[in-house]
Formats: sequence, structure tokens, C-alpha cells
Amino acid sequence: MPHGIAIDLPVVTVTPSIATMSYPAFFDAVPPILVHDKLAGLLGASSDGMLTYHYVDAVRLAGHSCPTVASAYLMARRALQVLFPDDVPERGEIDVSFAKSQDEGVTGVIASVIGLITGAAGPGGFKGIGGRFKRHDLLHFDAAIEGEVRFQRKDNGAAVQLGVNLGRVPPSPLSGPLLQRIMAGTATLAEAHEFAELWQARVKKILIEHADDPELIVVRL
Repeated sequence: MPHGIAIDLPVVTVTPSIATMSYPAFFDAVPPILVHDKLAGLLGASSDGMLTYHYVDAVRLAGHSCPTVASAYLMARRALQVLFPDDVPERGEIDVSFAKSQDEGVTGVIASVIGLITGAAGPGGFKGIGGRFKRHDLLHFDAAIEGEVRFQRKDNGAAVQLGVNLGRVPPSPLSGPLLQRIMAGTATLAEAHEFAELWQARVKKILIEHADDPELIVVRL
């Protein structure tokens, strides 16, 4: 979705709930990602250090659900499967490099989602305790890599490069015209709802039907 544009959209007034978040049901069907975080265990956030991330966590971080957020989630999931085939992935022990600069296109959004799951952070990240558990300077940009993103384990140097082909799951041909009407302020409430449904239908297809599609998330070892 375009950012920084003030538009008047048809809206439905909903009383917010402190305890709940309303979201599409398919979010709960997206495969979760289990990681182990030694820092979480040390500081008591998780008694055994185990953390489970769900797609809705990425949505809460980004503030929206879109093909970019979905593909970032799936890239993190696939990279961890490759790098830790027989073990629970160690959060905070992975360097992540991006081919593009942080402010180019949607790179920053992708980096935020991947950072959430892997624990990798930039210069402003956690500096560690006694020389351990450092999370800062694990995110790198403008890297000379073949794929879009490169994940590398800090302990043994194993690495994987990934790319994403969102053309594998194209949008509905109705989405473009509907979005134009919304942006122009001429869409009806029904049209705004239709656009949202079509938008999330594509995201659902990416996350559910193509979660393990090698033509969507392309692995380069």
C-alpha cells in the first residue's frame, strides 16, 4: 500500500479491545516458526528459551498484512529450515545481509520482519551482556550477494541465499482499479471491503498454498 497519502476511506467504526485483535482467520493456519533464544531463557522471558513466532506477530510489527510481509516471513522460515535441519534455530546467532540498501523499496520492511524472527538487528540493537547475546550489527545492507537476502550462522558459517518471486502468485485483476478508486476517494464501502478481501486472498494464497513452493521462495545455497 502507498504510504504518506492522506485519503478519506469508507470506514466501519469498531470499539477497540485491549485484549484482542481482529484479523483474518487464515492467519492462524500459517505455519509457525519455533526458535530458541538463550537471552530469553537467561532473563526469564521464557523458562526454556523457546519462542514461537506466528504470522500475526509479523503483522503486528509491520502494522499490516501484505505480500511483502508474507514473503519476508516465509523467507525467514525457509532459511532457518535450511540452516538448522535437525535442530531448533538459535535466535540471535544469525547474520542477515541484504543486497539492497535499507531505504530502497521494501527492503526495510523485509528486514524488520526477518529481524523479529532471527533476532538480528542493526547498530541500534541490543549490545549484549558480558560480551554475549549481542544482537546489534547482525543486519547488513548493500551486500555483494547473489540472492536478495543471505542468512549465515555465526557458529559454523553455514549460509543460504534466498530470493522471492511474488509473480508466482499474481494479484486479482480487480485489485488495481479498486485501489485507484480508493485512492481517488470515490470508492464505495462495498468496494473498499472487496479490495481488502482480494488483497488478503492473495496473501492467504502465498502463505497457505505456496508456503513451501520453491518457485516462490527461491533458495540459492
